[in-house]
Amino acid sequence: MQSTSSSVRGRRRATVLLLLLTLAAWIVISDGQAAAQDADQQVGPTHAPLPPPAAPVNPTAPAEQSPAVPGEPGAPAFAQPNASAPLRYDTEYPPMHYEGLAQSNRIARLQVRLDRGEVKLDFESGHGYLRSLLKALDIDPSSQVLVYSKTSLQTGEIQAASPRALYFNEDTYVGWVQGTQQIELGTMDSTLDQVFYTLKNGSPAGAHFKRETTNCLGCHDSLSYSGGGVPRFLLMSTYVDTHGNALTHEGSILVTDRTEFQYRWGGWYVTGHQGSEIHLGNLLVHNVQELTHLDGLRRGNLDNLDALFDTKPYLTDKSDIVALQVLLHQSTVQNRITEVNWDTRTALAKAGKDPADGHGVTLPAQMRKQIQDEMDALVDEMLFVGDPGYKSPLAGNSGFDKWFQARGPRDRRGRSLRELDLTTRLFKYPCSFLIYSEAFDALPVYARDYLYARLVKILTGKELSSQYAVLSAADRKAVVEILKDTKPQFAAALKGG
Repeated sequence: MQSTSSSVRGRRRATVLLLLLTLAAWIVISDGQAAAQDADQQVGPTHAPLPPPAAPVNPTAPAEQSPAVPGEPGAPAFAQPNASAPLRYDTEYPPMHYEGLAQSNRIARLQVRLDRGEVKLDFESGHGYLRSLLKALDIDPSSQVLVYSKTSLQTGEIQAASPRALYFNEDTYVGWVQGTQQIELGTMDSTLDQVFYTLKNGSPAGAHFKRETTNCLGCHDSLSYSGGGVPRFLLMSTYVDTHGNALTHEGSILVTDRTEFQYRWGGWYVTGHQGSEIHLGNLLVHNVQELTHLDGLRRGNLDNLDALFDTKPYLTDKSDIVALQVLLHQSTVQNRITEVNWDTRTALAKAGKDPADGHGVTLPAQMRKQIQDEMDALVDEMLFVGDPGYKSPLAGNSGFDKWFQARGPRDRRGRSLRELDLTTRLFKYPCSFLIYSEAFDALPVYARDYLYARLVKILTGKELSSQYAVLSAADRKAVVEILKDTKPQFAAALKGG
């Protein structure tokens, strides 16, 4: 009886998991399949179970894609931007001037140095400019994460045997697919927020970054460029087969800090150790029926990926679990920053005020409520409110953890918001390191006034809402002390509050 009961429970778990639409990676420069952003900006995406998958499809052909609106499985396909038409943003968010020059980002600054002859990108067989490009952008190869869903502008070569490699630092992302002729890039511009580029990588003809707009915005817009959305980075997915094709018709879910660990990383490779935690990474399946035996397909706690595919063409043989968690956190926060920035600037302009300022301005009630909700959501993401944490400690082995923690400011006691915890949560101190980002500092004064005041109220214990009870007194004290020493704007708000 005990054996039978265990078998039944196993089948039930597999059935429940099969009902859940999970992960096949879209991030940053993936300009293929996408999903619309959740309409409720306060709470983020809904990760509720979806209906059972549709009938199995031919594993050699992709399922018809229906990017998901969380909570609305099978939503209509996203809009296909007309490359010859004016950008929607020009009429919906005129203060942003998104189609204008993008000059305030790491890639644009590198192009200026290239044009002046101050730096040169070296071209090598196999990788082209990749290795030299990462060095010039201050991105370490240890940040490599690998995805095998057919996404990006270059879907033909992406599959489990030849995944797409992504490399990143705190503001810039580089995507490389072996055997293709271009590199895809995304970065945070302190004026425009998310902007996208491509770099020809077929021959050493001279490096020049091409700005991409409509080619990318069909996916990299929070409402799939159907109107009213803003640029975004993407971390989302579905079950895929070994060819990188979707196995179901139901679409995908957005993945954020609040997504339970067990629903993360399908369609990704994952290396490192996560103890008894389970995830959907490293699944190599050929058809949807195989998912009924999901527990038997799991591969976790891998030191490298050599047993799963030929890793020799890649800069490392890893897709680091710690890098994946940091990637998830920072893309979530960056998307929140963009929402606040675009909507605040547009509201101030409509009110006849300077879009970059707004200090002391009182906006109309409805407009003020919308923006306040978005700012509250940003603060909550930055303080990891709603993050489910980890049931087992995590450990990477690519060197990313050491590289990442060495960056960024430290307080007089040597503490940093980049310090990793990895036992029950991602960071030792629950406040996002992106508070130091250029994009955060470039928010309108109206937004920064509110955000700093809100942070001070929560971190000093004056905000009594129950949702902040997860922040211990010791954690709040430590974060306040670190920010006092490393963030002058916070120190001024603390003194004034």
